[in-house]
Amino acid sequence: MDPLSDDELLVAARSDAAAFGVFYRRHVPAVHAYFRRRVRSGEVAFDLTAETFAAALAAVPRYEPRPQPAEAWLFAIARDTLSASLRRRRVDDRVRRSLEMQPIELSSHDITFLEAEEPGPAVAALAELPAEQRQAIEARHLDGSTYEEIAERLRCSQSVVRQRVSRGLRALHTRMKESTDG
Repeated sequence: MDPLSDDELLVAARSDAAAFGVFYRRHVPAVHAYFRRRVRSGEVAFDLTAETFAAALAAVPRYEPRPQPAEAWLFAIARDTLSASLRRRRVDDRVRRSLEMQPIELSSHDITFLEAEEPGPAVAALAELPAEQRQAIEARHLDGSTYEEIAERLRCSQSVVRQRVSRGLRALHTRMKESTDG
């Protein structure tokens, strides 16, 4: 199933659980990284990742291929999952429970691994940037979006996005230099 596109996997997942497993393995690192950049706790990022994929699995019967990549559909679910979590101030596990999936129990090894992934000084410096610069840098350099895609999402011109990325990277460089010198 590996040579199938994401769209083909999601359509196949309507009747074949293994297809969703391939889709999951293909995208779980990116989704987990997305949450790691947005929440302080590795364990919370893990829970949000699990809930995102549970919601995606529940939505598979309604999935229809679109001109946008299936990954955009998945990250829309991730954004919604994060927004709901921030509003409620907890990770909502309603979808996981509706699918009768058991909670994932973390071993001491898992917790040690997650703690080792806690954000370093570069992530902390990124979090201190103005929101416009941080969003532009995350979208361009962490999510891999094009300047055109970012401009459309942020409803501004590509030159504005390039300027935000440039200024933000300059500020990050300065902050990182100060933290290593000081």
